[in-house]
Amino acid sequence: MTRTKVMAWVGGVLYVLALGLLIGGGPRASGTVHGIGALLAASLLVGVLRRRPILALAMMLLGSTAVVVGPPSSAQVDLSASYQGQFLPYLAVDLVLGFIIATCARRASTFAVATSLVVQVLLVGGFAHGEGLIVNLVIAVLAMAAACTVGLLSRERREHAAALRAQEVAEAVVAERLRIARELHDMVAHSIGIIAIQAGVGSRVIETQPAEAREALRAIEATSRETLAGLRRTLVALRQADPDAKGSGRAPLTPSPGLADLERLAAATADAGVRVDVRLDGEQRPLPADIDLSAYRIVQEALTNVVRHAGTGHCRVSIEYGDGELSVEIVDDGRGATEDGPAHGFGIVGMRERVALLRGRISAGPRPDGGFRVAARLPLPDPAGVPVQAR
Repeated sequence: MTRTKVMAWVGGVLYVLALGLLIGGGPRASGTVHGIGALLAASLLVGVLRRRPILALAMMLLGSTAVVVGPPSSAQVDLSASYQGQFLPYLAVDLVLGFIIATCARRASTFAVATSLVVQVLLVGGFAHGEGLIVNLVIAVLAMAAACTVGLLSRERREHAAALRAQEVAEAVVAERLRIARELHDMVAHSIGIIAIQAGVGSRVIETQPAEAREALRAIEATSRETLAGLRRTLVALRQADPDAKGSGRAPLTPSPGLADLERLAAATADAGVRVDVRLDGEQRPLPADIDLSAYRIVQEALTNVVRHAGTGHCRVSIEYGDGELSVEIVDDGRGATEDGPAHGFGIVGMRERVALLRGRISAGPRPDGGFRVAARLPLPDPAGVPVQAR
């Protein structure tokens, strides 16, 4: 056993001994004295709480119940005044409940809350009488509700922080892959340039200078082999680093998202607390896969910024299918931070990169009447012969 584990179980044993002394050693003491003693003794279970939260809750419930039921003098105490000191040990139980809700699975948290609520209501109802009964029950329920609320807030903050960390890691991976793609582009372009030059030289001297033509062909072979080997190594590394491809041995078959998925994106954003009003204008038609995906990513990144930075509960997404271009606009009425501010990270930079690759235009910045606006215009090719993304 590790030292921490030993100390945890020693604390559990000491907790049991302390409760035994409180109940058996001081039967003439008031319920308030027993309650305060049991509340202080609960600190001995901190080690058990960190390792086995449910076990710590069970021990505290049993110990608190023993303190309430055990002392003979407790039956002689006037319980009609207010929330009596003999029920103080249940405050420690409520603190443990908050910890369990903040750290444990939802099923375990629900079971813990239900069990604790039933035990406290039964004990308070059985040992409080007269006018104090309702007061004691209300205070017990409110104390438990306050602890559960704190636990829920702590859990949501931790989950939100974990989601932000995961998103930052994903963005870092995307940025690194973009850098690798650019390096691959430079490498392939350089190699193809060498191959083109050597092929031109070989074609001109193949009849008059066979030896030089042979050297040109060898240079073409060496360059192409080296380029293919580099591409193979890089693509294998990217494939192994892709979590979607692990375990399947092949690339994922899920189609890339597009504007057809806007309603699902809006629903997910609404779950995060921001209602999205989607407006579609013009003749809706299939779009080239790269334009469809880029328009979706622009909307997705803009909505992410609204959720994270705007401080508002509503925004509007407008998609207009024009004859020669696709217009995408996202408007909110939030705080309207500057586009270059640190709150937006690299989201707008990524939007500009996508729009520039498609030879489009984008503007992003605060509105004069408040809020923030992102507007992009993506040129559309001629309808004839345009490859579209299969769905």
